[in-house]
Amino acid sequence: MAATLPASRCQDERKDMQRSDPMSRPPAPRRSAPWADTVFSVLAHAAALLTLALLAGIIGSLVIGAAPAIQEYGLSFLWRSDWDPVKNSYGGLVMIYGTLMTSFIALVIAVPVSFGIALFLTEMSPKWLKRPLGIAVELLAAVPSIVYGMWGLLVFGPILATYVQTPLQTLLTGVPFLGSLVSGPPVGIGILSAGIILAIMVIPFIASVMRDVFEVTPQALKESAYSLGSTTWEVVYKVVLPYTKTGVIGGIMLGLGRALGETMAVTFVIGNTNQLNSLSVFEAANSISSALANEFAEAGAGLHQASLIYLGLVLFFITFVVLSLSKLLLSKLKKNEGGRT
Repeated sequence: MAATLPASRCQDERKDMQRSDPMSRPPAPRRSAPWADTVFSVLAHAAALLTLALLAGIIGSLVIGAAPAIQEYGLSFLWRSDWDPVKNSYGGLVMIYGTLMTSFIALVIAVPVSFGIALFLTEMSPKWLKRPLGIAVELLAAVPSIVYGMWGLLVFGPILATYVQTPLQTLLTGVPFLGSLVSGPPVGIGILSAGIILAIMVIPFIASVMRDVFEVTPQALKESAYSLGSTTWEVVYKVVLPYTKTGVIGGIMLGLGRALGETMAVTFVIGNTNQLNSLSVFEAANSISSALANEFAEAGAGLHQASLIYLGLVLFFITFVVLSLSKLLLSKLKKNEGGRT
């Protein structure tokens, strides 16, 4: 007959088991500080409400400031191309076209380059080069926009005019449509120049986001694809991109938002002309942000100032539409991923 253990020894062994197993320990008593929770809740709610209040205040001030122009032109302001402060007649088509066209050119250039940079840094770069190259790419985002503008005006513009526009005009003169795309005086400033400068400015943002989302792809998935004989491109196209597409789209939208609102760099190289003489990518034009930077300080109270504020309201609306469409696209992608799982 087995001898029974004393009650004190059983209690000691039970205490030892509780010390060794954290899950079996009784929960620690909660510190009672109801005022701290209340203060934290009030501050969090106040921060959220402050953000909404600021957004509503910005929209309200833009609508109130643009009211004279809205009453005068209505929606026709969006397709009116004349901008003449002397005659007090205004239309925003030239600025809207310049903003959208330069941002489009910037994305067409920046997205493939950023994708290549992110792919090289995550999949192909040697270890000794990965860190300094990544730091160099991120440092591009720290360069002030006015420096990009001066460099574009003084250095890049003449190079573009001499080695790109002039040869293209010589080659495509008389060719229908293509000849008109490269027409204009070879001075190196215009829509294409502004778009390329914007592309250089947004590459660090898009490339950094793409690199970060590429690195979160589980290494096991990539190694499995490589073990099955996949090439680097097949691994990226069939494994990395499907896993990180929401983050990639988010990075592209971040770059687009940066391009839409850029002011100083575009002001230096776009030409600041409020007339749209042709659809040439070398033609001097204007953007909403550059028009506001150039004219708002000198605009007198009245229809001129209201029209400039109307342009700001249009830029706000364009940015809001772009971000809303990106959110809808991302939510749709997440829903499709959830349905497949």
